[in-house]
Amino acid sequence: MRRYIQALCIIATLVSATACDENLSTIAGPTPDLEPTFASIQQFVFEAPDSAGRRACTSCHTNVGRTPAGGMNLLHDVAYANIVNVSSTQRPGVLRVVPGDPDASYIVHKVEGTPGIVGLRMPFIAPYLSDGQILILRRWIALGAPRD
Repeated sequence: MRRYIQALCIIATLVSATACDENLSTIAGPTPDLEPTFASIQQFVFEAPDSAGRRACTSCHTNVGRTPAGGMNLLHDVAYANIVNVSSTQRPGVLRVVPGDPDASYIVHKVEGTPGIVGLRMPFIAPYLSDGQILILRRWIALGAPRD
């Protein structure tokens, strides 16, 4: 009887885990390879335009030949250190990325255009990130914003 209960628990866990795992390529929209990892967000959101015509974030958020917009440099080698547990220059005391809490992360407020942001929704030149792209960014933050 004990083995039977253990087997049922294992099966239930596997079924619930697979039921919650949607195919991200169907929700990522113009960046079908986007995953909730820092490396993927860096590659497909920060550093590259997408098929909907959105420019790469690094078009403005770079220190190459300019001061990065909002003081936030998103170039490959420094992006993580510039966003995770770092205060926004626009809203001092509000962190750009709060690991585990996408609702408290200012970067999410900016890409969603949440009321109360300083300045414009990002990217300020449309198109904006798709709902799926934002969901994947939120998921990475909810997972603790690991440097993966």
